Amino acid sequence: MSASLTPARTYLFVPGTRPDRFDKALASGADAIVLDLEDAVAPEQKSDARDHIVRWLRTASPADRARCAVRINDSASDWFADDLTALQGTGVAQIMLPKTEQALQTRLVVEAVPGAQVLALIESARGVAHVDEIAGAPGVARLVFGTLDFALDLNLDIRHDAVGLNHAAARIALASRVADLAAPVAGVTPQLDDEARLLADLALARCHGFGAKLCIHPGQVLPIHRALQPSEAELVWARRVLAADAASPGVARLDGRMVDVPVVRLARRTLQAAGH
Repeated sequence: MSASLTPARTYLFVPGTRPDRFDKALASGADAIVLDLEDAVAPEQKSDARDHIVRWLRTASPADRARCAVRINDSASDWFADDLTALQGTGVAQIMLPKTEQALQTRLVVEAVPGAQVLALIESARGVAHVDEIAGAPGVARLVFGTLDFALDLNLDIRHDAVGLNHAAARIALASRVADLAAPVAGVTPQLDDEARLLADLALARCHGFGAKLCIHPGQVLPIHRALQPSEAELVWARRVLAADAASPGVARLDGRMVDVPVVRLARRTLQAAGH
């Protein structure tokens, strides 16, 4: 999905070696799927995975292709050029670029596969240092925070405390906003059977201004969608704010607090998020 459309809330990874799961992933309820040529594929399987993905893209409907991204191998790898060549003419909507550290890398993707947008995966100190340049590069549709690789790059232990991610997350969110991109995408939660951890990771990302999350299992999709929906209490509050503002425009008070323009805008945004 481009930034001009409703941004995806969930991106579900599918190994490129499992073409039997491509359509199942689309049916999982995820807003978008990511056919993976990178971490989920062993070196000796790269070629076969690439063939599976290309074959699927060429036969998929336009609607299915619009919900699909392909994570290629990074620009320093032996497979980068072959990945880009293979994707030419497939109609792929978005390409996720790992280890994005400068705008030049995104330009190589855009020039090689015209019409495809770039999901720039920021997962190193250098990527964060150049995130403003990357966010503003032509063809970049969204920034994605590769938290696990970033933690590895900085030797952070985020198993129990993710405070080391805070500065980078804020930088990525600010760069996205300045470049008028959709809110960035949070990294994966590797704990497959721990919904509390999944939602805690999402809540922390939302505090920094993120609006979506990478998923590695279909079971993670629905809890994320639910968590991103305004609660009933939030909807009641939003309706009360708008009612108070309508009764006393510009001078309204609610629960002892002034209802100013930012509060009214937040109330409207809350209702819009729920489809009201």
